[in-house]
Amino acid sequence: MTVTLDAPSSPPPARASGARPVIVVLAAAGLLLFGAAAGLVLRMPGSVALAVPAADSVDVGFAQDMSVHHQQAVQMASLERDQTTEPVLHQLAFDIETSQLQQIGRMQGWLSLWGASALPTGGHMAWMAEAPGHAHAATTLSGAVATMPGMASPEQLRALRQATGPQRDVLFLQLMLRHHEGGASMLDYAAEHATVPEVRNLAAQMLRTQTSESDYLRQLLIERGGTPLPL
Repeated sequence: MTVTLDAPSSPPPARASGARPVIVVLAAAGLLLFGAAAGLVLRMPGSVALAVPAADSVDVGFAQDMSVHHQQAVQMASLERDQTTEPVLHQLAFDIETSQLQQIGRMQGWLSLWGASALPTGGHMAWMAEAPGHAHAATTLSGAVATMPGMASPEQLRALRQATGPQRDVLFLQLMLRHHEGGASMLDYAAEHATVPEVRNLAAQMLRTQTSESDYLRQLLIERGGTPLPL
């Protein structure tokens, strides 16, 4: 389940910083179990998706790459949620962190049931090598790319951790907006080309939510005098 940001609500009560790592670990473990339980439906009699996707399929590649993509969004959202003093941004970061952790749990559950690696090997996005614009990226012989669109660099993540106050809020909005926009092509491709209906549905749901969030991120960024980063 994703969280749509039609109108920001009041932030959740602040939690003790010392307890937060334990809570996040427990939440992540619970979400992985939820993902495995949800994925079990793929093996139930009567399911239309009994076949296990191949290791090089769109379904497996999408679940692996989007898990990695989401993990960085969760990392950035967690930093902002812990440090911002703006209730609106606190709520936004909380919503992104929560929804994308849930989605990681579902995708990792599927990969486990399919007997596939949890993470990609040898680069990213080879599963959508024929998508428009993919050939323009720096690809390997297998058609994979070294870095997915929208991903923040290690230097940018370090800058986000070190920034304070309004400067950090603007940088968070810039990096998260570009991150959402960069993942849109993968979501759109999986929604069209995945063979497992549950994978297509999740990709389409993610695309709708992140498109709405991108509009909201852009609005918040402009209100604070910032400008979007180029992809």
